[in-house]
Amino acid sequence: MSAWIRMIGDDEADQELLDVLKLARTPHGTVDNVMRVHSLRPETMRGHVVLYRAALHNDKNTLAPWLQETIASYVSVLNRCDYSYANHWANARHLINDEERADRIESALANGNLESVFEGAELALLEYAGKLTTAPADMVQSDVEKLKSAGLDDGEILEANQVIGYFNYANRLLNGLGVTTDGDIVGYYSESQQD
Repeated sequence: MSAWIRMIGDDEADQELLDVLKLARTPHGTVDNVMRVHSLRPETMRGHVVLYRAALHNDKNTLAPWLQETIASYVSVLNRCDYSYANHWANARHLINDEERADRIESALANGNLESVFEGAELALLEYAGKLTTAPADMVQSDVEKLKSAGLDDGEILEANQVIGYFNYANRLLNGLGVTTDGDIVGYYSESQQD
């Protein structure tokens, strides 16, 4: 566990915190630092877990999971959040399931030349993510109309908006408290989960 504030381990947690830690456990059975950093205020951990799962791991979402994870990764690149990038790019790479394509996408995210690998709705979503992350006060209705013109429906636009909003929140939480991946199992789709 690593952050600039104290994080409470399972061995010293009271019952309230243990209940929330149970909710926050990953498929690997661990609690990642992104959640454990809330341990001094369990109710914010509870809210964070619920928001994260609703935004990114809800079975009713219709955007492709690899695209959700790629949007998350792009927001994290723009915010220079190494923690979220490490986890969510690992997820995107796994879901893309094509190393050459994943390498091209990773390069485009890092260099900002999105049009070199994306087009249509995917490009429109990533451009929307970029503007909403770096210039939120400059958003205008035509930004959403552009997404609709690219073929996205209102539900898909809302899904993308929530992924973008969530990662802007999480990136600031993580960067602001110096949270690292020390002790975490990086990526939702880790090798240990696939066994």
